[in-house]
Amino acid sequence: MKYKDFDGTIQELVQMKLKEIEEKENVRILHAVESGSRAWGFASPDSDYDVRFIYMRPMDHYLGLQAKKDFIDWELDETLDINGWDLSKALQHFHKSNATLFEWSNSPVVYDTSPQWAQIRQIAGTYFSCKSTLYHYYGTANSNYREHLTSDMVKYKKYFYVLRPLLACKWIEQKKCPPPVLFQNLVDEVLEEDMKPAVSDLLRKKVQMAEADKAPRIDALDDYIVDNLGHFKQLTASMEDDRNSDWTALNKVFIQMLSR
Repeated sequence: MKYKDFDGTIQELVQMKLKEIEEKENVRILHAVESGSRAWGFASPDSDYDVRFIYMRPMDHYLGLQAKKDFIDWELDETLDINGWDLSKALQHFHKSNATLFEWSNSPVVYDTSPQWAQIRQIAGTYFSCKSTLYHYYGTANSNYREHLTSDMVKYKKYFYVLRPLLACKWIEQKKCPPPVLFQNLVDEVLEEDMKPAVSDLLRKKVQMAEADKAPRIDALDDYIVDNLGHFKQLTASMEDDRNSDWTALNKVFIQMLSR
């Protein structure tokens, strides 16, 4: 995909944009990745690039009393969607076991990273909550199913936006850790063998369809989705709260990052 008058690769373009952000915003980017369908492994050829990054500002910024903006929305067009979170916001969301933030941490497409982020990621892992993350993926699957897959004719790409979070739920139920980002890894590890032909057939049909094309619903997948939505609704409701409420490790690493 070409970008205006830029002749390099997307990787080079994104890295150029990240340097531009650092210079103009006076920040240091700790980690930058691809998010969304390109990271999940089922993007369309014309899908945009969803670049997400974590950044930090100089120490003085955090010492003032005034309210502070903790995100940067940098670019949004037909090719690039670039935005990022301040380190303070990221650490607060790790404390909540934010599923999206764990996905950014585990994205298979990394544009830039740092030793500091590796340290943060290790500490953040101790704040992973099975219940809260399971609730996130169940809610995502349920809302996408209700919104996109209940008509007679549906967009087949929307099946992946339901199946992926459902398989993430299965991963958490079985392995008690953050699920992988790539859809195929979830299929290989936790999808039942008798469902793999249906998912393979769905992938084959999807690549032959335009983004806006619709086709009849697939009964086998619909039944599988409904059964699992019911199961994970009950499981999530019955689980005990397993969040780590202690702030000590996150506060310590935040202070360490600012002191460097």
